[in-house]
Amino acid sequence: MTDETHTRRVVVITGAGGALGAAISQQLAGERSTDLVLSDISASSLDATVDGLSKAEGAVETALADVSDFAQVESVVKLAVERFGRLDVLISNAGVLSPNGRIHNLATEDWERAFRVNLLGAVNGIRAGVGVMRPQRSGSIVLTASVSGLTAWSHAAPYCATKAAVIQLAKVAAVEYARDGIRVNCVCPGTFRSAIHDDLPPEALDAISARHPLGLGSATDLVGAYSYLASDASRWTTGSALVVDGGYSAP
Repeated sequence: MTDETHTRRVVVITGAGGALGAAISQQLAGERSTDLVLSDISASSLDATVDGLSKAEGAVETALADVSDFAQVESVVKLAVERFGRLDVLISNAGVLSPNGRIHNLATEDWERAFRVNLLGAVNGIRAGVGVMRPQRSGSIVLTASVSGLTAWSHAAPYCATKAAVIQLAKVAAVEYARDGIRVNCVCPGTFRSAIHDDLPPEALDAISARHPLGLGSATDLVGAYSYLASDASRWTTGSALVVDGGYSAP
């Protein structure tokens, strides 16, 4: 491995096809000496993200994967190692909303889908990432949680419960892997407009917007948090839940 290879940063992003994943990808692609492996379950969404990387400074690889399947997440990480020789940052960003309904009206399948994607997807990202990072004695893992994991959203119990679990998962993983030189943090976004909200009734979105003192954000309002946690600037930050919510959780 050459000195040039050692100076480059290799980043894997799962859930790269959504609005937030695309914004994170564009931000990190424009940062110095960064090579990316982008993954999503949707080929068309992933293609759209890649097409939007107008400022990519390094190489970009893509791979389809369902984050609820560990073998598929592991294959994305293996692609990064095979292509670039290492893994410096893993951003676990895939997520799904649950149907809008009170707890007694939600089916078992609604809960299972939320747990498999939101929570198990994050677990699988950690499992796959530390397999490479532990021998390196370095790495940063960033999970996407939500301000809903710190507060309570009526009619969204599976989403809230799984995002709260992601926050706690980041803390536990931070403690477990600190001596391996691995940092684990999560970002807790407030609500921002994206395709994930297309199935919500307008009145539900209006009610959520009213709870944000700064109004609904956009995906680009969140990328600074990921950039920080992926960088050496956060080298003494682990186990944190970085809230970027337009003031939602302040009152």
